[in-house]
Amino acid sequence: MITKGQIKFLQSLSRKKGRDESGCFLAEGNRLVEDTLGCFACRLLVATLEWMEAHPRAQAAERVVVSRDELSRASQQKTPQEVLAVYEIPLHTYDIETVTGELSLALDTVQDPGNVGTIIRIADWMGIRHIFCSPGTADVYAPKVVQATMGALARVAVHYVPLESLVKRIAARAEVYGTFLDGENIYDVPLTRNGLIVMGNEGNGISPAIERAVTRKLRIPNYPPGEVTCESLNVAVATAVTCAEFRRRVMKG
Repeated sequence: MITKGQIKFLQSLSRKKGRDESGCFLAEGNRLVEDTLGCFACRLLVATLEWMEAHPRAQAAERVVVSRDELSRASQQKTPQEVLAVYEIPLHTYDIETVTGELSLALDTVQDPGNVGTIIRIADWMGIRHIFCSPGTADVYAPKVVQATMGALARVAVHYVPLESLVKRIAARAEVYGTFLDGENIYDVPLTRNGLIVMGNEGNGISPAIERAVTRKLRIPNYPPGEVTCESLNVAVATAVTCAEFRRRVMKG
């Protein structure tokens, strides 16, 4: 049986203040919890008896068996499944030499939780292990972002950093790419195996300060060339297209 105090704690995790104070975040749903359990320290596991019996080895500091009605009261979803987990927020670190030797992503004030979660999922699919976010980027541990990652958060380290200074440090060692409407056609320019790809805000793109540190501006061309189309691509879609082209070059050799 779940207590009122535990429900209050779970509800507090919908707010950044609550996550910051507790050092925890919430993951909900069978597939998401199954994909992430064991990847983070689990402080609280709340599930139906059927789920617990099907996962006898699930480890958590505290396990609570609930009815579906109780789970509905504890959940932040309209249609909860059978389980939710409270994980401790990991403390990721990085080494600048290691990062510049591989391909990484940077998000410059990407504010939509769905976009941020989808980009983390794209990074996981494309073998990108580090994402650097400006302080104005949506909180990766917000419930909507966590849900959108579909478990990719367990394999991609997300860092919130002063982005301008980091981009400058990386630019001194490797290429820093950015997507712009006036950039070079991504399909016509050489692309490196390593470096940093910067993706900008949904409405304003990459900020002027970060733009000055970008060493190569890229553009995803519309088709047919010269035709009138929508003004721009969604940032998550643009990230997928850009990363796919980088990886295609590597696979092509």
